[in-house]
Amino acid sequence: MELKYTGKTKNVYALENGNYLLKFKDDVTGKDGKFDPGENSVGLQIEGVGRENLRMSKYFFELLRDKGIKTHYIGINMDDCTMEVLPARPFGLGLEVICRRRAVGSFIRRYGAYIESGAPLPNYVETTFKDDAKGDPLVTKDALVDLGVMTSEQYESLKAQTQEITDIIESEMEKRGMELYDIKFEFGYSGDEVILIDEIASGNMRVYKDGEYVEPMTLSRLFFE
Repeated sequence: MELKYTGKTKNVYALENGNYLLKFKDDVTGKDGKFDPGENSVGLQIEGVGRENLRMSKYFFELLRDKGIKTHYIGINMDDCTMEVLPARPFGLGLEVICRRRAVGSFIRRYGAYIESGAPLPNYVETTFKDDAKGDPLVTKDALVDLGVMTSEQYESLKAQTQEITDIIESEMEKRGMELYDIKFEFGYSGDEVILIDEIASGNMRVYKDGEYVEPMTLSRLFFE
């Protein structure tokens, strides 16, 4: 097993069978010791969050599989805190996809002069390049296509999947008396197929209950109660 990549919240290993293994860590993104899924650097460690993120990823990836949505997910080993996945190529040097249902976080920091904090958004999708030095800059569909990062058809597939998956996750949160405000995904491509990769975890989403933000570990506990 060969270490291929050390990420903010997980390490990636190449397996002999051609698949990859994701090793989840207890690091989360944030700033000044506060969790923020919109930040582009590790801000703090939360003991046990890697295992809880893996647990939630397992739940949602298997739910998506049951609904006929293909992802890179193969299986999980909770004892080792790892997830085996299919090989998939990232778009460009890495692309993050955010789906927003309410105006909070970096969205309100950018556009607060035009919209009130917490205002509803209709599954608004935005994409950012993974580039820590430049603060993960926003990138438009036209730029992605013109730069050769993806085709127009791939973008439309990515956007449609993002909105569909977000609706599924929001429905699960609503069943538990919580509301999904925004969530961050990563997509890649396997052959000609655009598929969801990485994770679906509390550390990548912002969820509120009774108008109050729910911390990642608390979210995991509430979700699985």
